[in-house]
Amino acid sequence: MTEHPAGDGDTTAAKLETNIPQTARIWNYLLGGKDNFEADRAVGDQITAAMPHLGTYARLSRKYLARAVRYLAAEAGIRQFLDIGTGLPTADNTHEVAQRAAPDSRIVYVDNDPLVLAHARALLTSSPEGATAYVDADLRDPELILDEAGKTLDLTKPVALMLMGILGHVESDEAAKSIVDRLLAGLPSGSYLAMYDGGDTEEAVVEAARIWNISAEPKYHLRSPERIAALFDGLEIIEPGVVSVTRWKPDEEALAAPDIAQFAAVGRKA
Repeated sequence: MTEHPAGDGDTTAAKLETNIPQTARIWNYLLGGKDNFEADRAVGDQITAAMPHLGTYARLSRKYLARAVRYLAAEAGIRQFLDIGTGLPTADNTHEVAQRAAPDSRIVYVDNDPLVLAHARALLTSSPEGATAYVDADLRDPELILDEAGKTLDLTKPVALMLMGILGHVESDEAAKSIVDRLLAGLPSGSYLAMYDGGDTEEAVVEAARIWNISAEPKYHLRSPERIAALFDGLEIIEPGVVSVTRWKPDEEALAAPDIAQFAAVGRKA
């Protein structure tokens, strides 16, 4: 089945500001997508001038998402996914990967970017056995997210919480950890947290983040691998732990890629 987006109506036309660079659209540009505007491309070009391989980093991070979802659906037996900070549609969206492994998987996407909202119907496809839905909400409102997600997901059964490249938009470690804890508090034992975020271990990445934050919204804040690991406190971190996205259960393509300053982990709630 396919479910319609939850939220307070389509205000996209009123909210969409094409002259202000937005994270989802810049990332879409770096991934080679077409859902972006001149302002987004200008910032993307500035960033890639300082770090030409950032587009490759973006694609390698996206490949990690697919491997994590595949692991959760095929090996961990998860059938429900809450993907917050969805971004614009691209190849191997969470529902596509999950439902290839388990057609009855149910997925809720969450974002508050107006262009993502405009493309929501492109995401809202599903296998006949499963379901997808879209929630227009902000990461910083976990209770609203859980309330809306509960209309599609059974929150008494394990859920995979996906926070892919989004906690970097929260500057404070304490605030980021509070968001994680509040979301996980609404999910039962056996649920998982899967995430990646940008690391501060490469000078070029630090410079790219500096350029990003001059013009783009929302800002992005890099963290060390140790600070990312602290977001998993209280969870059982699945092997291989907190590692570069190319080293998390790598396939042949990832094995051929270098370590990059995007760090990933998956943890299980006891």
